[in-house]
Amino acid sequence: MLTRRTAVLSAVAATLSAVTTRAASAAAQPRTGRVRLTLTAPSGPHPVGTVSLRLVDTARADPWVASQPYRELMIGIRYPARAVGAYPRAPQMLPGEAAGFAAVNNLTDVPADRVDWSATRTHAHAGAPIDRDRGPYPVVCYSPGAGDPRSLGTTLCDDLASRGYVVVTLDHTYDATAVQFPGGRVEHTVLPAEFAKASPDQGRITALLRKTMAVRVADTRFLLDELPRALPRELRGTLDWDRIGMFGHSAGGFTALQTMHDDRRIAAAADFDGVLAYVQEDSDSGNLSGVAADGLDRPFLLVGKDGNDLDTVPSWNALWRHSRGPREGLTLRGAEHATYTDAEAMIPQLARRLGLPRKTVVENIGTIAPGHAIAAERAVLASFFDRRLRARDGEVLPGRHPEVRAFSR
Repeated sequence: MLTRRTAVLSAVAATLSAVTTRAASAAAQPRTGRVRLTLTAPSGPHPVGTVSLRLVDTARADPWVASQPYRELMIGIRYPARAVGAYPRAPQMLPGEAAGFAAVNNLTDVPADRVDWSATRTHAHAGAPIDRDRGPYPVVCYSPGAGDPRSLGTTLCDDLASRGYVVVTLDHTYDATAVQFPGGRVEHTVLPAEFAKASPDQGRITALLRKTMAVRVADTRFLLDELPRALPRELRGTLDWDRIGMFGHSAGGFTALQTMHDDRRIAAAADFDGVLAYVQEDSDSGNLSGVAADGLDRPFLLVGKDGNDLDTVPSWNALWRHSRGPREGLTLRGAEHATYTDAEAMIPQLARRLGLPRKTVVENIGTIAPGHAIAAERAVLASFFDRRLRARDGEVLPGRHPEVRAFSR
């Protein structure tokens, strides 16, 4: 399963034209009266700066759009900053991305057209100077869930940057709800239309899942190839290319571990509730990915929603049994699949402002208290990379987070 509800975006028989129409409609609605959201501030000692970059892979035709002769990506870079007072806080989503997210997203029973998604500000300051005195910094890449934009991992990415990492977030074009490029051009997801074409043929659905993951891994490996020479001058010399990690949510977690399997530049990776097989349900067996079938010889972390562990997710069990390197597995009691995204900060605000029922909150982010969930996720992620990329002492189960439980084996 690439997201909780379905393999790709869901079994919604939407067409790309419908997606575009709904996105335009959402963008046209007046912003007055629409709910505005805030994100949880980072907990580390450093202020955070950010820049965005467009990367073009001229050696690869776009696998989703036949008329596009090259693969084009947008990335964001979060980093420890020196002085941020004169630099504005960056938006979570640009207007075109916000309209696309309002039209198609993975939130359950949330009236997205009543939210001003473009109004949310992150805690990263656009263009702020990097703090060179404490570098070079370990590099951690982030991949979102299928159909999600890279911006939906902002709460974890900004926090990790505030703790002394350079975090590179990646949008998988035509997979993410909407990607806005310099100049304002927006490219929308094709996954709902692709899933509609494949369904209900299981063989075609499996082939679509394989293609989706292959594209994501190729995107990530191109990022690792291209980023050192694509960095703005002010960031050069501040990234430690010998200490590279990766993490992701759902299909992004799958992407992180599969890329580590395929590319030895990644030294450690964490998977937040991402199944490692080409299946539609967590509990389905078979159709293992290469990483699950072969295992890993470097450190990895699995973090599951409540109920997802080695006994209930066959692909995780296979990875665990076949791996030779250090491995860690945790569950977060009361967590749901979207707990590991910005939904954990957003849904409670939406529930209060829009009068959403308790059932909607629980279906999206579970029963764990949001503040506890965010603090636990951040602590687990930072502890893992501190130990695996920085060789610092630390605990697999950080203290003061009783909701975090280690796998029983």
